[in-house]
Amino acid sequence: MKTDWLTNRTQATPQRTAILIGKQQWTYAELDHMVNSVCCRLQAAGVEPGDFVGVLMPNCLGYVCLIHALARLGATLVPLNTRLTEAELAWQVEHVGCKFVLCQEKDERLRVHSQQLTVNHRWLTSHTPGPVHHFPFSSHQLQTVVFTSGTSGNPKGVPLTFNHHLASAMASAYRLGVAPNDVWLSCLPLYHVGGLAVIWRSCLYGTAVNLHPRFILEEVNHALDTLPITLISLVPTMLYRLLETRSHWPAALRLILLGGAAAPEDLVSRANGLERSEWSSVNEPLSVGNSKPLVATTYGLTEASSQVATMLPEEVTKKPGSVGKPLLFTSVAIVNENGRSLPPNQYGEIVITGPTVMANYFEKDQRLKKKDLHPPHQPSTFNRQSSFATGDIGYLDDDSNLWIVQRRSDLIVSGGENVYPAEVEAVLKAHPAVANACVVGLPDAEWGQVVAAMVQVAPTHTLSPEELLAYSREHLAGYKQPRQLKFVTELPQTASGKIARNTIVDQLSFA
Repeated sequence: MKTDWLTNRTQATPQRTAILIGKQQWTYAELDHMVNSVCCRLQAAGVEPGDFVGVLMPNCLGYVCLIHALARLGATLVPLNTRLTEAELAWQVEHVGCKFVLCQEKDERLRVHSQQLTVNHRWLTSHTPGPVHHFPFSSHQLQTVVFTSGTSGNPKGVPLTFNHHLASAMASAYRLGVAPNDVWLSCLPLYHVGGLAVIWRSCLYGTAVNLHPRFILEEVNHALDTLPITLISLVPTMLYRLLETRSHWPAALRLILLGGAAAPEDLVSRANGLERSEWSSVNEPLSVGNSKPLVATTYGLTEASSQVATMLPEEVTKKPGSVGKPLLFTSVAIVNENGRSLPPNQYGEIVITGPTVMANYFEKDQRLKKKDLHPPHQPSTFNRQSSFATGDIGYLDDDSNLWIVQRRSDLIVSGGENVYPAEVEAVLKAHPAVANACVVGLPDAEWGQVVAAMVQVAPTHTLSPEELLAYSREHLAGYKQPRQLKFVTELPQTASGKIARNTIVDQLSFA
């Protein structure tokens, strides 16, 4: 019988470190034992192969165990955003049909038609776990339904199989490289595909994850300075906060994977310009000196199991602003409104094809039945190609590097003229008193839409609307000028760390 990935990993490298959290760490053998204990608890509660099981928990050891345990039992993980309201949770749980929802403690928001189970420390520490009914593992098996961030309308469920994760892990390894001593610092939530991908990749690679409950600046800095962290996944807001508090990067760090939102060129330049410590060992700093750049810019989607394209640090310095070439097995086309491919350097919609791409969004009638648990023979993983029209606007340059221009849904049409918010944002952020900016379109009876901006003022700086508008007039055509400005200390964010455009539209509409 084929067994799950953690079982195979434990047989291969049982004493290698799997998880580090705070001052504690666990080997793959220890993780495997805890997963068996969790499996017994889930079996006793009535979890069966084919069940959809929601998890409403922060990043923690128990969450990692649940990810592997559900895979071992043939159940499907439904990671739920901990920041959602009762109504939002109810919609997602009922849409997928979760039989159970697992929490750290009873959650009053879960007044839905599913059984709530409380996962505590005893789930992980049973010394005599009973027999686990391993479900015959298949890479075609549905592993998870991940909901998109929901920046517009109801979130959509993205069904991902183990094949999707496998193709993504292989493609990422080809681009980023893998070292036996890699420790990947992950502070992205496990209900986000970027956080979930790190768990599966590390299991497949046999490397370690330094898991954080969320991005807490002091704790991330402490981990960077005291642990042999080699990779870290960040969104631009996180990197900005790190740069405000750090004088150098640790010697062990070899890569900062920057995604989730457009990466400002000056932010990447600052990060790559920060000096690197030189060490004889992790806790013995010798000196500080220059080093190779660290920031790799990436473009990814939930619908593509995370990464789509990534530009390595050495290339980022030559083509700042690009997200690089598509990863192994993935192809990218730029098409016009009729679906025809466009030549290099022309704006169009980004369409991706490959084995990491979902087949379709989850619908209620797709819920697995027992007869569907053993899929018939299917083509090999990398011959099964799906395509997805992303809704993002971009272009490929002459070297086939991908450049992201704008989300199609964010495009502003004012008086018949197209305004790309990213272009206006870049001008506003170039002002020395601006730390960040988000540009949106607001409905207008005369113009259809007008340009509005929410601006995060840099610490210790002062700025007036008149001053910023005068600055923008020097760099932007009249129809691109913001007609409304609002200054804030920090831009609203979604749960995954992206700028919450819908929230900003609402706030500016009633300003």
